[in-house]
Amino acid sequence: MKLLEGKTAVITGAARGIGKAIALKFATEGANIAFTDLTIDEVGEATEHEISAMGVKCKGYASNAANFEETHKVVEEIMKDFGRIDVLVNNAGITKDGLMMRMSEQQWDAVINVNLKSAFNFIHAVTPVMMRQRTGSIVNMSSVVGVSGNAGQANYSASKAGMIGLAKSVAKELGSRGVRANAIAPGFIITEMTGALSEEVRNEWAKQIPLRRGGTPEDVANAALFLASDLSSYVSGQVIHVCGGMNT
Repeated sequence: MKLLEGKTAVITGAARGIGKAIALKFATEGANIAFTDLTIDEVGEATEHEISAMGVKCKGYASNAANFEETHKVVEEIMKDFGRIDVLVNNAGITKDGLMMRMSEQQWDAVINVNLKSAFNFIHAVTPVMMRQRTGSIVNMSSVVGVSGNAGQANYSASKAGMIGLAKSVAKELGSRGVRANAIAPGFIITEMTGALSEEVRNEWAKQIPLRRGGTPEDVANAALFLASDLSSYVSGQVIHVCGGMNT
């Protein structure tokens, strides 16, 4: 039997990149997929068709995850369409880097709202569902910089540190109802965004990684699958580093 057979997973920011990789991985293990993105454009539609072709139910929802009301509304829609929510992956995120002394309030607020408040919004919306079911797995996408910090990324690092504290707190609050919450802290992952960096920059990054390579979205997806499935039924309130040994 597949690891997520008959389960429904909600993944935010999953039209592309790491979120899409997680959606594809979950689908291969039998999960029905509800994913959100700010807009469901041609890329999002292509993702929906690709996952549906795998023999599971899949639907993309246009939603601003940073908006409390929109999030509750989209979760209501997902419940009408799928009937249950077993897994929530809070993956939506942006960067607006800059040194603290030059960082604008807008840069700070935008990153905190999209990266951290969105996770609060979705957890707040799915909590009653998972509590009624007395089962559920929540996965927050953090980052190694949420643990170690990074110059020029105070807003991003703060938001990702918040994802860890949020997961640990939710794990304590909802554990008695059979709901687990964990975080993943990816390191240097090769995506469209990092692929735009020069080869020289990527090589410099690799030198700082004990495994001497960047990770792939699939590496992160494999960790997410572990946390979403019953393989981790006694794992809650933890942070899994997917970083090639950067943070040890």
